[in-house]
Amino acid sequence: MKSTVETLSPTRVKLAIEVPFDELKPSLQKAYREIGAQVQVPGFRRGKIPAAVIDQRVGRGAVLNEAVQEAIPQQILAAVREHDVKTLGRPEVEITEFGDNEPLKFTAEVDVRPEITIPDLSTISVTVPAVEIGDEEIDEQIKGLRERFATLKTVDRPAEEGDYVQLDLNATVDGEEVPGGSATNISHEVGSKQLLPGLDEVLVGLVAGADANFTTELVGGDFAGREAEVKVTVRSVKDKQLPEIDDEFAQLASEFDTLEELRGDLRERLTKVKKVEQIYAARDEALKQLVEAAEIPAPEGVVKDEVEGRKQAMTDQLERIGATLADYLTSEDKTEEQIDQELTEAAEEGVRIQLLLDTIADAEDVQVSDDEFGHEIVHRAQRAQMQPQQYYDQLVQSGAAAAVFGDVRRGKALASVMEQVTMKDSEGTELTLDDLRAASEDEHAGHNH
Repeated sequence: MKSTVETLSPTRVKLAIEVPFDELKPSLQKAYREIGAQVQVPGFRRGKIPAAVIDQRVGRGAVLNEAVQEAIPQQILAAVREHDVKTLGRPEVEITEFGDNEPLKFTAEVDVRPEITIPDLSTISVTVPAVEIGDEEIDEQIKGLRERFATLKTVDRPAEEGDYVQLDLNATVDGEEVPGGSATNISHEVGSKQLLPGLDEVLVGLVAGADANFTTELVGGDFAGREAEVKVTVRSVKDKQLPEIDDEFAQLASEFDTLEELRGDLRERLTKVKKVEQIYAARDEALKQLVEAAEIPAPEGVVKDEVEGRKQAMTDQLERIGATLADYLTSEDKTEEQIDQELTEAAEEGVRIQLLLDTIADAEDVQVSDDEFGHEIVHRAQRAQMQPQQYYDQLVQSGAAAAVFGDVRRGKALASVMEQVTMKDSEGTELTLDDLRAASEDEHAGHNH
């Protein structure tokens, strides 16, 4: 094999590779074996068919094609090793010349890791806003708790907004019952607009035992888009009663005896959540500065693949909830070009950060132990609700195990970055990785009780 490498940009090279026909023979033999195992020829045992018979049946061209497809990745790998090219992503291959008994000539364009000079990490300094918890945020939390401990009390008066009513519904179109258009004894908050359009307006002023009619446009089912007559009957009216905010409420809603202690605990919890957010903000700012300082280019092929992947994931997610990309664009008031632009910017940023962390991991010779890798697999398997071994086997089969390994290694490089850069809040307090560890451990502990 002969090969040359041409640099197209700081992040892309073109390999030109020429393989003598003799070197393709092992691939050719393998192609005959594989095709021979798939075809049936009367008078020959499967897998024992002579090459000449296969040429006659399937055609020599098909066999050559199969051999070339098998040989190309191996030849690219050999050329990459020979020229010490640090490839990223998938190569784009173009066959320039090939015939029977002739050398195979092809080119492969592939993204490469750019040469990156990492600035001195200790010179990077970031400042993020200090954590402040206002009384109104605590009030908001108390309000949420208060809602959770509200009680419903039956009242003998017409329904008002905010009341809960038990009701029966019956929908008809031109006197014909709508399938699934009847419901009995359902609870509904007046004014919440959770049920049919037009319902909340007629409920206000009705007393228990009263009924009313209204029309509404049906959105689903056989009668979608048609006007339906709906009869609603109110069974009971209940008033939502919120507890007084006092020490008694604190005892009801928490393990504390006084409102003062409950507010203190809420403040502490909120502070921890905000501390974690604050350190993440500092981390993102540090990475942004480093990527800019190191002037890291984003390899176009990798970015393109990443954008396609993200767009596909987005489409799949929308399909799961029964929507399309077009629906999403309408609801967000965006064009597809805008979405592509946003995805491209996000992907470029992500790829640049990956390159930065890979380079730091190489420079600092970051190692990943079996334990650390295993821990990550267990963690991801839990999130995917699978058994760790089953999850790992799937990763290996899909060839994604190396990517997870890379993620763990980058995670360690990131921790190292965060220990070396200076992170402060606007009041001058230093932020460290230990704060994050402490806060997230508390966070986990906090979920348990």
